[in-house]
Amino acid sequence: MSDPRFHVSVSPHLRDTATIGSIMWTVSAALAPQLVLAAWIFGPRVLLLAAVSVGSCVLCEAAMQRGLGKKVTVRDGSAVLTGLLLAYVLPPGVPLTLPFWGGVFAMCIAKHLFGGLGANFFNPALIARAFLAVGFPVAMTTAWIAPFAWHGAADAVSTATPLYLLKHYGAAAMFQQYGAHAEALRHFFLGIRPGCVGETSTLLLLLGGLVLIWRRIITWHIPAAMLGTAALLAWVFGGETLFTGDPLLHLVTGGMFLGAFFMATDYVTSPSQPRAKLLYGVGAGALTMLIRFKGGYPEGVCYAILLMNCLNPVIENAFRPKRFAAPLPKPEPKPAAKPEAKPAPDASQKDGEGRK
Repeated sequence: MSDPRFHVSVSPHLRDTATIGSIMWTVSAALAPQLVLAAWIFGPRVLLLAAVSVGSCVLCEAAMQRGLGKKVTVRDGSAVLTGLLLAYVLPPGVPLTLPFWGGVFAMCIAKHLFGGLGANFFNPALIARAFLAVGFPVAMTTAWIAPFAWHGAADAVSTATPLYLLKHYGAAAMFQQYGAHAEALRHFFLGIRPGCVGETSTLLLLLGGLVLIWRRIITWHIPAAMLGTAALLAWVFGGETLFTGDPLLHLVTGGMFLGAFFMATDYVTSPSQPRAKLLYGVGAGALTMLIRFKGGYPEGVCYAILLMNCLNPVIENAFRPKRFAAPLPKPEPKPAAKPEAKPAPDASQKDGEGRK
């Protein structure tokens, strides 16, 4: 019977109009303004980079599903969203072969070899970025484009991100290049700064995340816990890395908001219970700041979320929800079996034994 109205599952029966397609396309729509802004800041080549990434993911999704004998479901938007997120975590000046191979790794290895949608162990876009960072380290760390450099004839691919300057040269060097404290924060919040394609404008990412919370696609637990933990640790342990202990610099630079609202909240690789989500977000925020302060990379959001993906099954199991039904009664212990009494010997046997 193909009519979905007659598909009956085990109680309790919960009705919802949301589908995989509606969720995926809504998240992609919430991310779309960031792509338009990135194209205006870094040049129209960003649109080509995103098209290659999305196209690679869609083609690989269809090829893997057809090869594995499954129904092709590229219309549900999950492959499009993965390709869009992959493009958002790449520097805008990388060669176009990188988003292509990243899409191949994300869909063929990280998703379908684990069982497809709902069975992947890691976030496909982030694990693909980690793969590209290992396989193409020079392109992934030097292909930064200065804002609006594509308007002139200057070399666009030779600049440092704010987090790089903040980590290696301190806040003074960063403010020397990007203006005074208030001016730098305003530029970073609006997105006028070098960085990955999708981590420029904190304002657009915040608005997109709030739309997802309003539509009840995600909850506030993971973003609030991740951002709050990162801000607290930056304020407590920032030291000379920060400007008078201001945690805003670490929140509006890098991929903090992109990771908190759109990466760490992935349904498959994050917990489902509110308390588990809070713990998951705290762990992601703490690991991000640990990598930024003590690690070799100036950014830590990608690897922090991947590490929390590994811990997700443990966290989910520790906060299992209560049963809807009443607990089964404990079986009553069975009474111990009494030993059988031995029959008394006959008198004739005793007389015979006595005579003997």
